[in-house]
Amino acid sequence: MTCAIFYASKSGYAKEVANKISFALDEIRVFDIGVTGSEYISDYKHIIFGIPTWDHGQMQKDWQKIWDDFKHIDFKGKTVAIFGLGDQKKYPDEFADAMRYVYDDLTKSGATIVGFTSTQGYQFNQSKAVVDDKFVGLVIDEQNQPELTNIRIKNWTDEIKADILHATS
Repeated sequence: MTCAIFYASKSGYAKEVANKISFALDEIRVFDIGVTGSEYISDYKHIIFGIPTWDHGQMQKDWQKIWDDFKHIDFKGKTVAIFGLGDQKKYPDEFADAMRYVYDDLTKSGATIVGFTSTQGYQFNQSKAVVDDKFVGLVIDEQNQPELTNIRIKNWTDEIKADILHATS
């Protein structure tokens, strides 16, 4: 396999989204970094990272635990997509911020990032996850817009499918 999803989840929402994305992409492998850490990330050429944002723009604790190791992984030649979860009503000034930390590190390490999405349809004040007027990946808000989750996943996976599944090795 050349593609996998790596996520962290405390509430279970990121796990659920990761599984839905896996199913939409022909059931690619899914890893919970709370269990595996960063151990298998380097084994894959095409990767999807799931990054929930907690409290005021912080990474979920399992991401924090592996962050020092993650920052030293070489992503040159790898294609990466990011999805994140946030709460746009409770945290409108830090909506999905944690995605940006991963995005910045991946960019510095030479990854090819795919799957940017529109900010339309969300109501928030600001987000570090916005670059050039787009989110750095798919943003899901299970707290306030759960009815949009499936269509957002479908649209996003349709968009990234060629880059993640069918890209040449």
